[in-house]
Amino acid sequence: MNMPIRNFVIIAHIDHGKSTLADRFLEVTGTIEARRMKAQYLDQLELERERGITIKMAPVRMKYRDFMLNLIDTPGHSDFSYEVSRALHAVEGGVLLVDATQGVQAQTLANLLAAKKENLTLVGAVNKVDLVLRDPHGAERIAAVKRDMAKLLGCTPNDIFSVSGKTGEGVKELLDAIIEKVPEPKKAESQGTRALIFDSFYDDHKGVIASVRVFAGEIKKGETVKLLATGASAQAKEVGHFAPELTADSAPLAAGMIGYVATGIREPHDVRIGDTLVVTKPGTALPKPLPGYEEVHPVVFVSFYPEDADEHELLTKALEKLKLNDAALSIAPDQNEMLGRGYQVGFLGRLHFEIATERLRREWNVRVITTFPSVAYRVNVRGEWRVIQSAEDFPEETKGVEEPTVELLILLPASELGNVLPLQKKFRMANVHTEIVEDRAEITATMPLAELISDFDDQLKSSTRGYASFSYRHGAYVPADVVKVDIMVAGARVPGLSRFFPRSVHEREARQMLSRLKELLPRQQFAQALQASAEGRIIARDDISALRKDVTGYLYGGDRTRKMKLWKKQKRGKERLKARGEVQIEPSVFKELLKK
Repeated sequence: MNMPIRNFVIIAHIDHGKSTLADRFLEVTGTIEARRMKAQYLDQLELERERGITIKMAPVRMKYRDFMLNLIDTPGHSDFSYEVSRALHAVEGGVLLVDATQGVQAQTLANLLAAKKENLTLVGAVNKVDLVLRDPHGAERIAAVKRDMAKLLGCTPNDIFSVSGKTGEGVKELLDAIIEKVPEPKKAESQGTRALIFDSFYDDHKGVIASVRVFAGEIKKGETVKLLATGASAQAKEVGHFAPELTADSAPLAAGMIGYVATGIREPHDVRIGDTLVVTKPGTALPKPLPGYEEVHPVVFVSFYPEDADEHELLTKALEKLKLNDAALSIAPDQNEMLGRGYQVGFLGRLHFEIATERLRREWNVRVITTFPSVAYRVNVRGEWRVIQSAEDFPEETKGVEEPTVELLILLPASELGNVLPLQKKFRMANVHTEIVEDRAEITATMPLAELISDFDDQLKSSTRGYASFSYRHGAYVPADVVKVDIMVAGARVPGLSRFFPRSVHEREARQMLSRLKELLPRQQFAQALQASAEGRIIARDDISALRKDVTGYLYGGDRTRKMKLWKKQKRGKERLKARGEVQIEPSVFKELLKK
């Protein structure tokens, strides 16, 4: 197929209409028949439709004006920035989309910087103009957003397109601009075939299917391919493109094209997103890997255990397939005295964790119990720095502790600035800098990652009535004054409930944990002491009173001596129960305890 090619992405802040604009692209180009069209067509996950957000990047090939247009729709949330970075490596240009009702948001800036780093050619577009123009001052609002975008892109406001993903207004003009402004893929000088794996997923019949952008050479069905990072080799069982469904091609995937290769590989860990796929031929040396491949480093860690211990193997297979489709995950075996065998899983953020948990339940029918999300601390033990990902592994004696931070960017109307400033102390923000540009305020700050994954997002939104947006990137490790808090029931430490807290709030948080525990634990025939300990001392205590049974209820009248004997017998029985062992916490109760 000898057609000129344009490879591009749509990048924007979350909920700015990327998927709706992609729908209109599919309609205008005739890629999807009208009778098959549905809203958010490229969002194939049920979870994406329910939440109204893009979770997984989605590629699709379109034909328009005798051009081959390869679009990759990308997520907008900071937790999925790794998805965006892979997509940016696979294209030459993009549409920077901004909601006219909201203006430039924090993730808009973050994605813009990432795109500029890859030297992409960007076309600016203001979306949802149909909504804004209903307002008497709508035209002024659109003009203001265009001015902001023009400053960011280094162009004039006239170069920014007005579109409506809902009505289709301006979509054809935007497609024409993409063809005119986004450069054609460069002809590679490499003699061998090299392709970037920017996504992958598993098919029961075809094995691992790798989504690729071919940078040099071509890939034919039946050829032997090799993955340079893992060393795995396989035969290309099928090659094709996304329409957006998998569509096999008889012609090879040539340089500049985006498509897929069905590898037949059955071991998910043999395929890594970001790896270079090459074609091996006898007597020829292997090409060099494509630049830019980096192992992703998760920063939020949660332990997963199956609700039913017999489903451990099911959880294992589900996590392997999830990692194949989500390169940002890290998975390591874990063990809990109460919950049995499980896995410690690393994520890029709290939303990333929540989405993965829900996908396990929906796509693989795996129900899990999860521990509290925690971050990776650096701990100095006898002069050696170690990374501790779980409070369970925190050593008793340390010479120093460091915690990871994030560099935060908050954008909000200047009128809401006073509502955000009180959050600085609560979330331990540092290096706070505020700049007001016209009617918009920009706040930059550093903040511990542990604070970000608590309820920072919710409190920022509620304090600013939903007008604030934020993005972040991972920063350096800084000295931290944190305390490990252990929870004990009837004198026995409960594995899995240990947590890190800043020293300034650890006693208050410990009391809240005990209060929650008291609500959930069933009463026993004996009193249960609930205690929180830190640094070798008890910092909080609560008690669950004994369950009393009236053993003398059937007696009436007569001498009190008989009642006394029964009460003493009951007391001795309770003491024997108490001495028999520790309180057993049922997994169902444990799961409730771990809920935020």
